[in-house]
Formats: sequence, C-alpha cells, structure tokens
Amino acid sequence: MRIRFPYGIDCIETELPENTFLVLSRLPPGFNEEEAKNIIDEVIRAPMGFESLESLVKEHKNITMLITDKTRPTPNKLILPILLRHLHSVGIKKEMIKIIIATGLHKPHTQSEILELVGREIASEYEIYSHNAEDRDNHVYLGKTSFNTKVYVNRVVVRSDLVIGVGLLEPHHFAGYSGGRKLILPGVSSAETIWHNHSFKMLSHPKAVSGVLEGNPVHEDMVEAAKMVRSYRFIVHVILDREKRVVRAFSGDPYEAYRFNAQWLSKYVVVPIPFEADVSIVSNAGYPLDRNLYQANKGIVSASRVTRRGGVIILLAECRDGVGHEHFRELLSMSKNPEEILKYIEKNEPLRDQDEAQLLAQVLLKNKVIVVTKGIKHSVLEEMNLIPASTIEESLELACRYVECKRIVAIPEGPYVVPILQ
Repeated sequence: MRIRFPYGIDCIETELPENTFLVLSRLPPGFNEEEAKNIIDEVIRAPMGFESLESLVKEHKNITMLITDKTRPTPNKLILPILLRHLHSVGIKKEMIKIIIATGLHKPHTQSEILELVGREIASEYEIYSHNAEDRDNHVYLGKTSFNTKVYVNRVVVRSDLVIGVGLLEPHHFAGYSGGRKLILPGVSSAETIWHNHSFKMLSHPKAVSGVLEGNPVHEDMVEAAKMVRSYRFIVHVILDREKRVVRAFSGDPYEAYRFNAQWLSKYVVVPIPFEADVSIVSNAGYPLDRNLYQANKGIVSASRVTRRGGVIILLAECRDGVGHEHFRELLSMSKNPEEILKYIEKNEPLRDQDEAQLLAQVLLKNKVIVVTKGIKHSVLEEMNLIPASTIEESLELACRYVECKRIVAIPEGPYVVPILQ
C-alpha cells in the first residue's frame, strides 16, 4: 500500500504493508476557486438564523471582523473580498471596519505575515492588526462563566456594534471542533481567561477531546464566554477537504449555524477503527498546521486515541518554525518522567503553553513518539522526551524495535479526522 502523507507544502510518500488500516475522512472533493467564490457569496446572501446580513448591519457604525491566524488554512483571501463587498453594498465604508487576527496566545503577526494572510490589497486598505492577549489594559472584564472563568475580551471587540467571525470548521483535539466561539475564546481573550479555559482540570476531562461538543467543558466554557460579547452576531465559515479546497461554506448565527454544521461534518470525519494500533503513523495535515511542533501536537494526540498502551506513534511534520513555543519546549524538557511533568503543571499552573505540554505528557505516559522532521534538531527532540528520525523508513525501523509491528494505522489527514475505536 503506497500512502502519501502531507508534509509542509509537499508530502512524504511511502510503502506500507497491505493490511495497514488507512484512516481518511469521507468528505467529498472540494470545489475549484471560482465555484468556491460562488458558494461563499450564496451563503452570505442566505445566512442561517437571519433574514440577511444587510438587515443585521443596518445602522451599525463600526464593525470588527475576526480572522484566524497563520497556523490555520482558512482561505481568507477567498472569503474576505466577498464579505467586504456585501458590507460595502449596504453603505459600510472601509474606515468603519477593523480586522483583528484572533491569535489567542500565539505571537502577534509581522507585516509580511499579515500580507500572506489577507493579501496586499486588503492589508493596505483596511485597519488590520493582531490581538495581544498579554496587553491586560486592552481588555474589558465581562463577568464569570459557570466554570469560574473570568472573561476578559479585547476592548475593540467589546465596543464594536457588530462582530463577524471568519473561520474554519474542523476537528479540534480538546475543544471538539474549531471555529465559532473559539474566535472569541481563545481568539481575542486575555491570557488569564485563556489559561483558565485551558487549565489542567479542564483538559483532563474525558470529554475534552476531538469531535465532542456535548458535555465538553472546554467547549461549553467557550460558548458562555463568547455569548457575553453580545455584538458577536455573525460568522462566515468554511469546511475544507484534504487538498484544502472548499467543500462547504455557511454563514449566520455563531452558535446555531455552527452546531448544525459541526453535526454535518461529524458524519464525514469520525472514522471507526477496528483495532488498537501497535504503530500509528500520522501527519499534521501539512502546511500551515505543521509549521511548528506546538501545533503538530494535534496529530500526536489524535493518533494516541487509537494506539495501544505501549505502542508507538510516528509523527511526520515539517516544523519550518521549529518547536514554535519556547515554554512548551521547556516544560517537556524538565523531566524524563512524564508523570513528573504533569504534577508540576497541575501544582504550578497557570503556566504559558501548559495545555499542549499537558496533552503531550499524557500521550507519553501511554506511547513512545517518534518525530520525523527537518525543522528541529535531534538533540532538542530528545530533550523533550521524543525520539528523532530523519526519514519515515528510519522511523519504522525504530518503531519495530519497540513493538511487534503487526497492526499499523495510517492517518495522513492528522487532526482533520476523528479516529475512534469501534
């Protein structure tokens, strides 16, 4: 069986045994660019939960658009011109619109990264900048959720007449699915708010996993926080295939339209697996999601769900930006015992990057993890309790030293699918 694993903007292709269980979503192929533009235009004209976008924006004087950051493949260059055209057609002028990159705790974007994200024309004609979760003075306190999360949100967002979220609906390794309420929390919330939502207790909950919304405390806390931003009234989201082409687009209410389409997506991305794997091979779905190890941890967590205790996970990720988060590296390097790392996080939280460190440490209690990458030195991976390999062939050879490689699962789409044991 010859399988292609996305890796950066390219792929790694390899031969695997014929009995390898291949995990692929059942999403239909996406549309070409012109067809996708027409579909996005149509759904903006006919949103779920509203008569029209035009009726919603009537008499509003300042509008804030939230977009995802450089680690997400949201086709902003496709969506934004269409959405902006609709706004301008009902009298909304350029100076009435702000675009904020909902970075959460990720680094603010450079000017070149903003250009890559939205294109030169939009970057030059609209006010656009990154959210900064560390700037406490630029946040407004809105209250507490039932999970005791103190909700501080970007001041500009809170004071806007209308907030529109432009994003991507896909599985998320602890929030269930991405998009929707995530553009508010963590997107434009303060560090304190994000840390509480991503706390040790929240991420230890058995339902804080990919593909689960009902009973997932991380998701439910996000929804409560987002609803405190009363001006957050409209979203435009897409669903992408493995080639990152638009399969489906939708707009409307940030909660009802979101939930309806998450249920639709689950029919295609939740994939039953007939056995626990001795070895699972996973990518992080290529660029931009595999641009650093911090993000690529999503693929590891996804694979661990169907890998037996004592089994091996092989991650294929380019990591052109290296580890990506220095504190994530420090936490995973503090001990050779993952249990000690978890105890330290629980005792000393909140800690920067503790969420991904906790999730990876939990995996390391169960599985060995081999990482195939050219973006991180082998010595750094070893410090982080990971096993480095230069090629997929080398990684398979290493894996078969640790376990009997009888049952192999291949997950080329990484976090974009939800593998579950039958």
